[in-house]
Amino acid sequence: MRFSGKRALVTGGGTGIGAATTKRLQAEGAEVIVMGRRKAPLEAISDRFVVGDVSNADDCRRAIDEAGPLDILVHNAGTAGTGWDDVIAVNLTAAHHLCSFAEQGLIERRGAIVTIGSTASVVSGAVDADYNAAKAGLVMLTRSLAVRLGPHGVRANSVCPGWVRTPMGEIDMRKLNEDVDEAYRTVTRFAPLRRAAEPEEVASVICFLASDDASYMTGTVVMVDGGSTAVDVLVVDYDEE
Repeated sequence: MRFSGKRALVTGGGTGIGAATTKRLQAEGAEVIVMGRRKAPLEAISDRFVVGDVSNADDCRRAIDEAGPLDILVHNAGTAGTGWDDVIAVNLTAAHHLCSFAEQGLIERRGAIVTIGSTASVVSGAVDADYNAAKAGLVMLTRSLAVRLGPHGVRANSVCPGWVRTPMGEIDMRKLNEDVDEAYRTVTRFAPLRRAAEPEEVASVICFLASDDASYMTGTVVMVDGGSTAVDVLVVDYDEE
């Protein structure tokens, strides 16, 4: 019960990594408020929820006000392929607003911030420059928060997943192959662990960073990617495909 007596806000908390994180926090004693655009998945996972759009600063402020002072803030909400302005607003600007509005409460409770970046924070393909830029910016925002808020007892860390089996991931997989399992095998064929992650595997790292078990970790960027960013594609053994 690492989170007994703790209060957390998880954005994008109704599905995927956010839902898995919410369940893990709840199982370990936390009171969790979830925020998202759709009411149904939120109320299915927590009796405390805020229906709102993180790209709207007023909705972010309302979520923080309704939640009250936080011990844990997890910015998990994300989007891709919806246009530059929206992608930056949801993935990056929202984190700035949420952290700013929650800052005083986090200082009072010596809390923890965990942002959900991506392997796209550090490596790039030929497309999705908006998503890559947003996630890279999110990582640096998190590290900046760690430096500024550390003297006040607040920690800030970022988790960067690779491919994860989520509803958002499946949308991308179906663009590649109607057989979702085969698509996941294709995109992870050079990852050392040769598979996509389950949401619970990412959630366990998020919860570790949010807990006192990580009390001397701040400004850290943790790759949860099956080793994919360790691979040098110039020397990969293509015979092992």
